[in-house]
Amino acid sequence: MDEIEGRRPRAGRRAAVLGGQTSAEWGGWAGAFAGDLRARLASALRAEADAGRLVPWLAVAFGVGVLLYFAAPSEPSLGASIILTIVLCAGAWASRERTVLFAVSIALATAAGGFMAGCVRAALVEHQPMTGAARTITVQGYVESRDATERSDRVVLLVTGSKGRGASNMPERVRVAFRGGTAPSVGEHVEALARLSPPLGPVRPGGYDYARGMYFQGIGATGFAYGRARPAQAAPAPWSIRVAAAVEMMRRSLASRIRSLLPGEAGAIAGALVTGVRDEVSAETNEAMRISGLYHLLSISGLHMALIAGALFALIRGGLALVPRLALRRPIKKWAAVAAFAGCAFYLVLSGAEVATQRSFIMIAIVLGGVLVDRPALTVRTLATAAFGVLLLQPEALLSPSFQMSFAATLALVALYERCVPLMAVAPAGGGALAHLSERAWRWLLLGTATSLFAGLATVAYVAFHFQRLAPYSVLANLLAMPLISFVIMPAGLLSVLLLPFGYDAYGWKIMGAGIEGMLKIAEWVAALPGADGRFAAFGAGALLLATVGILLLALPVTWLRLAGLPPLAISFVLAATAPRPDVLIDDAGQTVAVRGAEGRLQILNSGGSRFIAENWLAADADRRKAGKETEKGFACDPWGCVALLSDGTKVAVARRREAFTDDCREAGLVISTFEAPRGCRAATVDRATLASTGALALWRKDGIWMAEPSRALYADRPWYGRTKPVDADALAGLTGRQNAQRAITAPADADPQNDALPEAIAPGDE
Repeated sequence: MDEIEGRRPRAGRRAAVLGGQTSAEWGGWAGAFAGDLRARLASALRAEADAGRLVPWLAVAFGVGVLLYFAAPSEPSLGASIILTIVLCAGAWASRERTVLFAVSIALATAAGGFMAGCVRAALVEHQPMTGAARTITVQGYVESRDATERSDRVVLLVTGSKGRGASNMPERVRVAFRGGTAPSVGEHVEALARLSPPLGPVRPGGYDYARGMYFQGIGATGFAYGRARPAQAAPAPWSIRVAAAVEMMRRSLASRIRSLLPGEAGAIAGALVTGVRDEVSAETNEAMRISGLYHLLSISGLHMALIAGALFALIRGGLALVPRLALRRPIKKWAAVAAFAGCAFYLVLSGAEVATQRSFIMIAIVLGGVLVDRPALTVRTLATAAFGVLLLQPEALLSPSFQMSFAATLALVALYERCVPLMAVAPAGGGALAHLSERAWRWLLLGTATSLFAGLATVAYVAFHFQRLAPYSVLANLLAMPLISFVIMPAGLLSVLLLPFGYDAYGWKIMGAGIEGMLKIAEWVAALPGADGRFAAFGAGALLLATVGILLLALPVTWLRLAGLPPLAISFVLAATAPRPDVLIDDAGQTVAVRGAEGRLQILNSGGSRFIAENWLAADADRRKAGKETEKGFACDPWGCVALLSDGTKVAVARRREAFTDDCREAGLVISTFEAPRGCRAATVDRATLASTGALALWRKDGIWMAEPSRALYADRPWYGRTKPVDADALAGLTGRQNAQRAITAPADADPQNDALPEAIAPGDE
């Protein structure tokens, strides 16, 4: 026993010696390093707390709670969310004397509050969307809103009556697309024959969920009208409709006046900037603005609100400062803030009060509120308060690109100005007045360049994720265009509106038009540069989440902790750049199918499906082609169906008739059909039962095995999904190796038993 005990140290030393050092020495060094790291971390956290930089993280926690609500596979219980929030708030209060525990508790309580906000919002907008197959229905209703796209005019109808099969289950609101220029005006009570469908879900896995956005707008069905709408008799319109009609008439009248004084594209863009009416902006101008990175200027959002508020604030405060008695004895700064708030509220109404504009107004209102209570106008804490306010009222905004891009850009600019403005305030050393002026001019030029650069870098991940586009020259375009926007276009527009009642607005519109002409020349020049039309293939939400974490870590801390943001950003870039592309894509109706051929490009069969879906897939694949004959060349078709080949030679068949299954099941590796697939089919199959459960599908073929990713998780069930029956585990049986096991899902109850083909998809332009 003693001998064994004596050998243990020698054996331990032989195993532990590494590079001349024993395990004890390595352990001591590691312990010292860990202790030093803990001390530095604690010191950094104390510095963050002293600088007030821990409070903004509560807004992040609130957003995490909102995200958890939307990620839930089934609709959470409102009561349970309220109880959880109360319990966690009580726990935070009880632990207020223990610093670390309190910080953790308050973060958890705030996240629970975000989760509860999502539940409350869903309960407030609760309604039953249309389910099942598309139906042709005569619908009557008041026109609540109207907007135009490049292909059609779309209106939202507050339904007052309906006729036709399935009309008894009509939702409260529907969105209907009319041929361009034929849509009724806001406030009218009309009747129209329309083809209505459930709101469109994601057109590909990971894509934007249009049905979710429609649900929170109270819209339960979308579709297109056959011909024009007809006036219909009805009781007096509700007050909300009358107000909306009056506002719309004011907007349209002002837009018409602007275009009469400014013909061409300048007038169309001026009307869009002032009233939000973008009907007359040409497709060529829209594309040039997108490619150059200036398209955000056409969407009334935070920039426009900030410019209007800033111009009004400076004008009112500067004017009052000319009166010494007021400037010395009265709070003219607060008076200017109230006037700026009133002006922004009027601009909100004038521009149509779209969702993005509402969020921008809330942000500006909170900033101006900070002026009223003698708080700094724009800091990270003010921005966090604005995020709280927006998410509390509209939790669904968190998932929208406008919210993400707006707050990311603003956060980057606030962080930049916090670090750069003190440097700008340092007086130039030596030299005369001309040297001082020259040095300050260079400083402001560098700051302007940095502003465009940082705002662009902060939003690039969100632009790539949502739109699969990059604008490599956006910094250049914004640097050249922002002086025109800030000092000519928007101030001239504000001046014109103020002069309108006195009849002198024409002079302001002319100045605004000259600035817009300059902006358009910049956009067209930048869009024509080599490589200006950047594309980026679609990638997963995980990469976007990591990019968001990286941006937050870089912008919020004031200590060396900000360096922790670099690894998430690097990993997110790698994940985005290496995201796998699907071999096959199928829309939720089985009408549009894409197959990746030998050249590595998608070949798209769009037999009666939506052109919008096909173009969305091409954009997600970073493919500049337009959907049409060129993208269908990879398919060989006959009256029974179509066939395409994958790069490995696997045959993908699309069966248009039941008779096609005989050959396709024997020869193809994958059979896609809107019919029910026969039992015993040797090929993997995707049929109507599969698509009813999964929505749009993406498939990969690896080592002879098909892997499928649905756009709707099989067991997930949210109010906006519009599923008519429970989902069965065998919905993907044809892709999991079991040969078409009996499925529990059948055709929708309102499907025509005489026609097994699913109805046509949503019409182009009604996406």
